[in-house]
Amino acid sequence: MEQIAVIIGAGWKQVDAAAHCGVTQPRVDDLLRGRVSRFSLDALVNIATALGCRVHVELQAA
Repeated sequence: MEQIAVIIGAGWKQVDAAAHCGVTQPRVDDLLRGRVSRFSLDALVNIATALGCRVHVELQAA
């Protein structure tokens, strides 16, 4: 996930990343540990945009 790369690349501590993303430190810990299922789609989009990532959603017929 791009968010993890941005957080690690910036050299932030979890508490700093949490403040930047507008979430709590335990939520950043969940994200860094790959526990994506604990997040709603809108929460992931909000975190991504707070980190300066562009989000693109594409739907395809099954």
